[in-house]
Amino acid sequence: MKLLLSGYGKMGKTIEKIALDRKHQVIHKLNQTPAKDQLKEVDVMIDFSIPDSAFNNAKTAIETQTPVVMGTTGWHSHFKQIEELIKNNDSSFLYAANFSLGVNLFFQLNQSLAEIMKNHTDYKPYLSETHHKQKLDAPSGTAIHLANDLIDKGIVNYWHYPAKEALSGQLPVDAYRKEDVKGTHELTYESKIDSIQIKHEAKTRDGFALGAVIAAEWLYHKKTSGIFSMQNVLKDPIKF
Repeated sequence: MKLLLSGYGKMGKTIEKIALDRKHQVIHKLNQTPAKDQLKEVDVMIDFSIPDSAFNNAKTAIETQTPVVMGTTGWHSHFKQIEELIKNNDSSFLYAANFSLGVNLFFQLNQSLAEIMKNHTDYKPYLSETHHKQKLDAPSGTAIHLANDLIDKGIVNYWHYPAKEALSGQLPVDAYRKEDVKGTHELTYESKIDSIQIKHEAKTRDGFALGAVIAAEWLYHKKTSGIFSMQNVLKDPIKF
C-alpha cells in the first residue's frame, strides 16, 4: 500500500515507522496541502495535520478519489461539506475522534456506564482531558465524543467548556495542556457521598498510529465509497 502522510509531526513520524514495519510505502510526507498529482500516486492519504488545514487536505484528496483517513480533530464544522464531496466524487473517508483500540473500548465502557447512571440522578458527571501543549484544539475530539455519548443517553442536555461556566443540565468539561502528555481522559460521576470514575491514559502514540494504519488498510481493502469510522473497522476487521 502506498501512503501519503499529511502532517509530518510527532504523530506522522510514528505512523511512518509503523507503516514501514507493516511493509507499506510512504511516498509523500507533507506539512502543506498535497497537490493532486501527488495524491494520484498513492492508495490512501492519512491526515494528522492541524484543524485549519484538515478540510482543504481532505477536499483535495476526495476530488482525486484518494481514500482519506482523517486523524485531525477540530474540522467537524465542515462535516456536511465532506458528505457532499464524498457523494459527488464516489470516494471514501474514515475519521475517528481517536484511532486507539483502547480508546474505542473506552467509548463502549462510557456508553455502558451511562446506561446504568441515567437512573441515578444524584450523581453528576464531570469530564476532563489532558494533552501535550502542542495540541491546538480544546476540548479534544475524544472528549467531545465521550460527551456526546452522554447526551445521547440522556445524562446531560449538552456539554460546556470550561467546566466552571457549565449550567444545570450541562456536562462540565475541562481541558489541560502539559508537557509530553500523550492523552488522558477521565469521566467522574460525583455525589455527596462518593464518586465513580473511569479513565483512559495513553502511554505512547503507538496505539493511535497503529489504529490509523489499520484504518488505511481497511479502506484500501474494502475499495468502497462512503464515510466510515473505527467502529466499522472493529466490527468488520480484515487480514492484510
